[in-house]
Amino acid sequence: MCLLFIAHESHPLYKLIVAANRDEYYERPTEKAAFWDESPGVLAGRDLRAGGTWLGITRKGKIAAITNYRDPKSINTSAPSRGRLVSDFLSKGKSPLEYLHSISTNANQYNGFNLIVGEKDEIYWYSNRGEGAEMLSPGMYGLSNHLLNTPWPKVNKIKSAFQRLLSKGAEIDPEMIFEILFDKSTPNDNSLPDTGVGLEWERILSPVFIASATYGTRSSTIILIDFKNHVRFIEKTFDSDMYNGKSVKYEFDIRS
Repeated sequence: MCLLFIAHESHPLYKLIVAANRDEYYERPTEKAAFWDESPGVLAGRDLRAGGTWLGITRKGKIAAITNYRDPKSINTSAPSRGRLVSDFLSKGKSPLEYLHSISTNANQYNGFNLIVGEKDEIYWYSNRGEGAEMLSPGMYGLSNHLLNTPWPKVNKIKSAFQRLLSKGAEIDPEMIFEILFDKSTPNDNSLPDTGVGLEWERILSPVFIASATYGTRSSTIILIDFKNHVRFIEKTFDSDMYNGKSVKYEFDIRS
């Protein structure tokens, strides 16, 4: 996943709002979000090549998401799948801090990543390119393919758009969130980061919603958790025809 917005206790009706775009090659086989047969409490999509996931939540309220840290010079093609970090947390019984401590000892075996893990009212961010786990205080956060809140144009744009939406304090129409996630506008070249992929790819990767011949936004996901612990989960998936979105929706109450 390449773009993630989190609003933690920043709205009068919702304790947590998560909005995310997962960007990937169109040829990579993927399964849409569903409850997993082998872990019936886990709701997530599935990377059919490596078996992990990029974003998910459980019926008990555990939540996790991952973005890659873009650093092409340091890529290890034999590194373990980063998506397993999400699925392992969701399917096992460790608390967020216990889990982050357990993976920190071998985090350098993975290619660069940002990992969000949480449960109940605790949410943490951890990166193997950062300086340890950070508990997120109430507020709004943006995350792409660098460290938390790095002010890339797409991160700044999505945070500003959500700040305007959430400032109304009203019940949120998910379609208004999807409208933010579907923004395909490209910033000026002079505001693009230099991550080592060349200017042409910096341009391709710069919009909130990415579309190219081979690579693009494969899914957009919204998770809303209100203060009564009711969860709404909506995912729209896309193929190389970016207008061909298909939706799945789930609602449930978090069980203690």
